[in-house]
Amino acid sequence: MATKKSVQASEEEFIESVKESLDDAEKLLREAADATGDRATELRESAMRSLKRTREALYETQDALFERGRKAARVTDDYVHDNPWQAIGMAGLAGVLIGALICRR
Repeated sequence: MATKKSVQASEEEFIESVKESLDDAEKLLREAADATGDRATELRESAMRSLKRTREALYETQDALFERGRKAARVTDDYVHDNPWQAIGMAGLAGVLIGALICRR
């Protein structure tokens, strides 16, 4: 259960980080629209750096999610190979439950 809470906390932290980064970039781009010359250039560059950090964070999260998915698939595959009859039983039970739910409608 502690793992689930830590995952939720890291998800919330990541979402807040992305929101803050996008808000910062938006603020900088608005200021750059009003500014001229070197100041506008600095603000646009800062906004681009902020967007780049956000993109990198999204790519890192995507990679982490793909890796978690691969691990889950590997664990499932190992379990099914180690316990084929239990896997068949669980699949059959899931089929019966889904069938019962469909028939109730």
